[in-house]
Amino acid sequence: MTFDPDGPGDGDTLYGLDPHPNPLIRVIPVPWEATASYGRGTSAGPDAIGQASQQVDLEDMEYGAIWRAGIEWCSADVDISFLNQQASALAVPIITSGGATRGQGDAAKVDDLAKRRDRAVYEAALRIFEADGIPVVLGGDHSSPIGLIQAASERHDGLGILHIDAHADLRIAYQGFESSHASIMHRALSLPGVDRIVGVGYRDLGKAELQRIHDESDRIRAFPDHEIAYRLAQGTPWQRVVDDIVDALPPTIHISFDIDGLDPSLCPNTGTPVPGGLQYRDVLVLLWTISQRRRVLSFDLCEVSPGPVGEWDANVGARILYKLAGCASVSKLSEVTPTHDPSV
Repeated sequence: MTFDPDGPGDGDTLYGLDPHPNPLIRVIPVPWEATASYGRGTSAGPDAIGQASQQVDLEDMEYGAIWRAGIEWCSADVDISFLNQQASALAVPIITSGGATRGQGDAAKVDDLAKRRDRAVYEAALRIFEADGIPVVLGGDHSSPIGLIQAASERHDGLGILHIDAHADLRIAYQGFESSHASIMHRALSLPGVDRIVGVGYRDLGKAELQRIHDESDRIRAFPDHEIAYRLAQGTPWQRVVDDIVDALPPTIHISFDIDGLDPSLCPNTGTPVPGGLQYRDVLVLLWTISQRRRVLSFDLCEVSPGPVGEWDANVGARILYKLAGCASVSKLSEVTPTHDPSV
């Protein structure tokens, strides 16, 4: 049968799409949550988003027929789910006991398993880049995409990271784990090819993280939630705030999207929800502006947890993933033409 983009999704493919001869968007599922420090469940995120994607209408009102460029799963060479099971069995007792000494004992073993995950993601991302695709990590907790960020930073020196998150994730380690979800941006800054992180929506930070943002203002530019709130309350249009965010980014970027950067009404089951955050429509304006003014080399979406029911979180996640795919596609390919300019 001929594929009907207006028909219901069916099967195991993302968005119910038929196989594409050379898909542009290639999604690496990373079902990992070993060091999740509060709520758990993000390892089920990729499957839940895949299922929810089946009922997303494909003719996007901003980006047009995103699906035509191809959006497909791309598995890593190792069983990340099995690595997560091994690492979680070691990590959960450490977490429930309040943490461990950094880099020692079972905490070091968890970090070693995370390195195997990172290597597999890195190698999968390199293959996608070599095929002229856009690699994507779908987590899993927010430690999941470091292998992708490493590959992107090697692909383009001077890479910027747009980091949408309630947390800065700048800790050297957390609860003894250097591979913690709370350390992803610390690790990203250690990569030689990463030029700058621009954080949006931060609202739950530690003292050392705040000091680091102050001390390293040349490499870390934060747009915290309370500052955004005050600017909007004083009458600044959201588009002007978005322009400032985009102006702070280098020309080529990776987007790292932790779902808890959104208002928790949109992600109630995420592992570390925080009041405040971006609304869905705020994200639409931000991504559209990026698609017109920056090149998106790669991106990730993390911390979507289905929870006991899961339909809502995965529903939002599937739509954020599709919008990210549209943003990245338009930023890369001039022939991917939006149906209209929503800013007019």
